[in-house]
Amino acid sequence: MLSPSQQFIPPHWLEAMPRVQLGHWPTPLEHLPRLTKELSGPQLWVKRDDCSGLATGGNKTRKLEFLLADAIQQGADTIVTYGAVQSNHARQTAAACAKLGLECHLLLSQRVDWPHASYNNNGNVLFNNLFGAHTYMLSMDEFEQRQIEILADLAAQNKQIYQIPPGGSNALGALGYAMCLAELEWQTNELGISLEQIVHASASSATQAGLIFGAGAMKSKVDVLGINVFHPDPATLTTRIEKLLAQMSVQFPASDAGFDLPININHAYFGEAYGKPTDTGLDAIKMVAELEGLLFDPVYSGKALAALIDQINLGNFSHHKNVVLIHTGGAASLSAYVDAF
Repeated sequence: MLSPSQQFIPPHWLEAMPRVQLGHWPTPLEHLPRLTKELSGPQLWVKRDDCSGLATGGNKTRKLEFLLADAIQQGADTIVTYGAVQSNHARQTAAACAKLGLECHLLLSQRVDWPHASYNNNGNVLFNNLFGAHTYMLSMDEFEQRQIEILADLAAQNKQIYQIPPGGSNALGALGYAMCLAELEWQTNELGISLEQIVHASASSATQAGLIFGAGAMKSKVDVLGINVFHPDPATLTTRIEKLLAQMSVQFPASDAGFDLPININHAYFGEAYGKPTDTGLDAIKMVAELEGLLFDPVYSGKALAALIDQINLGNFSHHKNVVLIHTGGAASLSAYVDAF
């Protein structure tokens, strides 16, 4: 890892964007020597966005820095956002609101069929309560109507509301991962290694869109492989990323992000459904916990980890010297999935 004395300077167009400081940047780029040896493949590295510093870390902190800066500029005093019951995005939003003195309302959908009491009471749910967020557990059938009612009630109280989409996934939020790509280019250059292949969990689309957009702005040819963990039809994810890239090109022309990188999605590790652990994911989590002392979660980062391991075993990364896995966080939910282990 790099010395703390070495300074990362963001690209000028990103540095000019309004942002509130919520995380510790740049997050470490850590070599995984024991996993590398075990798999006999390329050198493996993990971008530790689980160490972003806000409420056990995670990828949403990068997005929230831009989104909450916009909320504050607009005079908001109340944040409303959305996710599943064990949403990592909701937990990080609740923590960020506590840090900034904003009222936080989390509308959480009961979309995951995980019939264990720990799911609704532990993990991110516990943390949301500790951060003082107003939490609503809503069935899928009632969600739309209750959303209308909750927003109307807040408006009637003269709250200045700012809504953040699930995962913080809009053009502004995606800037967080353009910043991450710039960090990775700087870190690999400082270490004297090539940035060839990125693997990460892809769900609400802004992480992958931001990485691709950042690569375009940096004129990087890195291959960004998103492991679909949310969409039953991976074409839906591709379409969302395409739309975000188009929006970002219009909204952030100063980036000069002419990009021709393909949108690469792998659906093979999705499993039965979003939020449902897979055997390969659980095996990967245990393997890397024992080899490297790192914690991954069974919903997002664990499935990306399983994909990384399998792709190396299949020989699909054999032409690379280095592969970077972005750890998007999520270990906060492990206790909610204790029954899976």
